[in-house]
Amino acid sequence: MSITAETIESVPASVDSSARKALLGSAVGYAMDGFDLLILGFMLRTIAGDLKLSPAQSASLVTATLIGAVLGGIGFGMLSDRLGRVRVLTWSIVLFAVFTGLCAFAQGYLDLLIFRGIAGIGLGGEFGIGMALVAEAWPASKRARASSYVGLGWQAGVLAAALVTPLLLPLIGWRGMFALGVFPAIAAYVIRASLHEPDVFVARSKDHPRESALHLLVKDGETAKLSLGMVILCSVQNFGYYGVMIWLPNYLSARFGFALTQSSLWTCVTIAGMALGIVLFGHIADRVGRRPAFLGYMSGAAIMVLVYSRLTDPIELLVAGAVMGFFVNGMLGGYGALISELFPTAARATAQNVLFNIGRGVGGFGPVVIGAIASAASFETAIALLAVLYGLDIVAMWFLIPERRGAELA
Repeated sequence: MSITAETIESVPASVDSSARKALLGSAVGYAMDGFDLLILGFMLRTIAGDLKLSPAQSASLVTATLIGAVLGGIGFGMLSDRLGRVRVLTWSIVLFAVFTGLCAFAQGYLDLLIFRGIAGIGLGGEFGIGMALVAEAWPASKRARASSYVGLGWQAGVLAAALVTPLLLPLIGWRGMFALGVFPAIAAYVIRASLHEPDVFVARSKDHPRESALHLLVKDGETAKLSLGMVILCSVQNFGYYGVMIWLPNYLSARFGFALTQSSLWTCVTIAGMALGIVLFGHIADRVGRRPAFLGYMSGAAIMVLVYSRLTDPIELLVAGAVMGFFVNGMLGGYGALISELFPTAARATAQNVLFNIGRGVGGFGPVVIGAIASAASFETAIALLAVLYGLDIVAMWFLIPERRGAELA
C-alpha cells in the first residue's frame, strides 16, 4: 500500500472533537440496535402468547431481523461509499426507527415479521457505516480501541434492555416496548446531525474507482481471501452471540425456575463480562496486534463455552457467564478496525456492512439451530457444540487474515 502526500494529510494525527462526536454518534446508534434486539429476546414468550405464535415463528422474528440486516448492510454500505457516511447513516436510522415503532401496531405474525425484516434493513446500515466513520476519524495508533468503544455501545443497549424490560414489560406490554425503540433513534439522529464527513473519505471520494464497491471486495484472489476470512469470523461471532443471548433467559427460566428479573440478573452479569472484554480487546489489539488479540480471545471462547455447558450450580453459572461473555463477545469491537485496515476507502463501509451482516445473517440461524438442538438433546449440548465453531474461527484467522496494526487507511 502506497502512502501519498494526500493520504498523509488526510490521516488524523490526534483525537479532536470531530473524532469524539463520530465515536459518540456511532456508539449511540449501535446501542439502539442492541436494545432493540435484546428486548425482542426477552419478549418472545409474551409476544408468542399474545399472537398465538409457534416456537419456530417466534424464533423467525429474530432471524428475519438479522437477514434484513444483511440486505440493509449491502445497500446502505454501497450508498455510504458513494454518497457519504453521515448522510446515509441518517437514512438507516430513520428506516429502523419507523419500522421498529410500527411493530407496536402489528396484529398478527405476518405483519410483525414484515416490520421486523424492514427494521432489520435499517439496522444493517448502523454497524458498518459507524465503524467506517470512526476508523477514518481516529488516528491509526488508537483505531482498535476506538472501534471497541463503538462496540461498547451495543453492550450499553443490551444492558439497558436487560434492566428496563423486566420493569416496563408488565406495565406497558410488548407493544409499548417496541414504541420505546424509537427514542434512542431520535437521540442518535440529533448527535449525527452535527457530524461531518471524515477527511480521508473526502480526499478519496474525488477519485471513485469504476468498479462497484461490492466488486472491490472480490477484485482479485488476495482480496477474495480476505473477504472469505472475514465472513467466517463474523459468522462465528454472530452465531455464538445470538445463539447464547437470545435463549439464555429462557434457559435459565426453564431450568432453574427463574423469574424474568432473576434471568435479567444473570444476563446483566454476562453482559458486564462482555463489556470488559471489549474494552480490553481494543487496548490489547493496539498494543500487540490484531491477530494475537483475536487468536487469544477465540481460544478463550472455545474453552469457556465447554466449561459453561457442564455447570449446574446457579452461582457457578453466574461467574462463568461473565468469563464466557468476556471472550465470546469481547472481539466485537475489533472487527471495525480490522475490516477498515483490510479494505480501501472506496469500499470500506460496504466491506464493514456486507461482511459483518453476512455474519449476522448466518448468526440469525443461531437461535433456530440452538433451539432445535436444545429440543432434541439439551441446551448444554447446543452450547458445547459452539466450541467447534470457535475452532474454525482460529483456523480462518491464522490462514486468511494478515496483520495490519498501525496501517494508514488507503
